[in-house]
Amino acid sequence: MILIVDDDDSVTASLGLLLRQHGHETGTAGAPDAAVAAIEARRPDLVLQDMNFSLGTGGEDGLALLGRIRARWPDLPVILITAWGSIPLAVRGMKAGASDFVSKPWSNTQLVQAVDTALALAATRAAEGKPASRRELDAHHDFSGLVGQDPRFLRILELVGRVAPTDASVLITGDSGTGKELIAEAIHRNSRRIGKPFVKVNLGGVSSTLFESEMFGHVRGAFTDARENRRGRFEVADQGTMFLDEIGDLDASSQVKLLRVLQDRSYEVLGSSSTRTVDVRVVSATNRALPDLVAKGIFREDLYYRLNLISIRLPSLAERRGDVPLLAATFLERAARQNAREAPRLSHRAVDWLQSRPWPGNVRELRQTIERAVLVLDGDLLDAEHFRALDDLERSTGRDETLPAPGAMTLPEMERAMIEKCLRYYDGNVTRAAEALGLSRAALYRRLEKHGLDVP
Repeated sequence: MILIVDDDDSVTASLGLLLRQHGHETGTAGAPDAAVAAIEARRPDLVLQDMNFSLGTGGEDGLALLGRIRARWPDLPVILITAWGSIPLAVRGMKAGASDFVSKPWSNTQLVQAVDTALALAATRAAEGKPASRRELDAHHDFSGLVGQDPRFLRILELVGRVAPTDASVLITGDSGTGKELIAEAIHRNSRRIGKPFVKVNLGGVSSTLFESEMFGHVRGAFTDARENRRGRFEVADQGTMFLDEIGDLDASSQVKLLRVLQDRSYEVLGSSSTRTVDVRVVSATNRALPDLVAKGIFREDLYYRLNLISIRLPSLAERRGDVPLLAATFLERAARQNAREAPRLSHRAVDWLQSRPWPGNVRELRQTIERAVLVLDGDLLDAEHFRALDDLERSTGRDETLPAPGAMTLPEMERAMIEKCLRYYDGNVTRAAEALGLSRAALYRRLEKHGLDVP
């Protein structure tokens, strides 16, 4: 049963009709005390509550009711209903323990989706028990491409399996190279949206001037270089999943535009006045600490809570060293297959050496190390000495390439080469490349334009 709490009879009637049409039993309450009494009489599966129950519009009555519910029934999911102009109030509610919030006037589709998602997440939490084994997880989910048996990693896979069938927004955090994109793909692959588009957007490579065109599309003539209509990423991803990588690099103006479409599920194509609706499940990722960015005023708090309904933190490879042998063997097989040769074996000393390494680049760095070893090895056994030799060669090569010979390159050519090298090294991550070069992101983008370079 869903308890609808609102002092407006027309609101409770319309919401009750909508939810009953979608198979939900409903109950109503017109005031906070009546809501508490209704919960005591019969505990509902979810509470859908307004934020104002008096002449005031500050929302304190709604927050007080939420506090009473969370204190007595901490596992009972609560969805708040608030006006768009009161989003800061909804954020306060999320901090206080609300499951989600829906803005007025609501979209029927969005509201039903929010209710179904909150109920599904509550059911998955109730079903938590003994951690599943990798074999049990693989029997119920498609986790192909995700290698590991470490308990921390298995708990992540278990969480992915529980939240994937819902429409909850997911924020994936972790250091560079930990496999955030693979987790996002697994969420899509195990969701009801399988078979629909999975659209990846590297926000670190989208400048603020191109954000609207890239995400929402444009019509011919919308701006100087708009010579033809262009479909935006949201239109392409409709009914599917959108993966927003490097979400922490999004500038302030683009954050507002993204929040609007995530909140209302609607947008306008650049150069057009018609509004389009979209049904997209959003999974985002970052290697930056978003709470710190929120505290500094760099990242919007309301957008953070809209993206962070479920949070998944991926451990570094140093935190799951037990998976290094399995990962190394997997990468060895793949590299050998790609190079049409028999896969060499790893000696015990090689495995020990690999497990002893710090791997600041995490799984990606381990994979690249194995691939280089396969390319240069002639025999059928990889020993620790082979990896040490490769390590020494890389360091010595780096020393020899510090500067070109006088007259070999001009300063602009050196600048371009260094920018290209940094972008390759950081896999196209503009923020990290800019930090390594001692530049701001804006300054690096200006140099990319100056040299005619694209983010890889």
